[in-house]
Amino acid sequence: MTADLGRLKRRAEYLRVAGTKVKAVMPGVILQAAPAQDADAAMPESPPSSLRLGFTCSRKVGNAVARNRARRRLKALAAEIFPAHAAHGRDYVLIGREATVARDFASLRRDVEGGLKRLGLWRG
Repeated sequence: MTADLGRLKRRAEYLRVAGTKVKAVMPGVILQAAPAQDADAAMPESPPSSLRLGFTCSRKVGNAVARNRARRRLKALAAEIFPAHAAHGRDYVLIGREATVARDFASLRRDVEGGLKRLGLWRG
């Protein structure tokens, strides 16, 4: 992942993003978004305009190998799409679904891009 993408690491951060109930459900991925917390409190080393990402996959996705593969695919998509096209000053969570593992990469890319557009967070 590129340097300007921060990571959500604590459970409380994931719960805060989920608590906003702002999400786009796509066939290959679920995208959740929330306004970033105060930059000084959340991530003192990053600029306030940066964005942070979290990745998760439940056991519904499959065994550990399938979940790790799904997370790696989501991380690759995020590194490709989010620096250039996602609105900054937000925290995002990408949730893998059963289809994440089997879906072709171009379709996953369309899912993530469509999710950002549906939430109104796409930067052209």
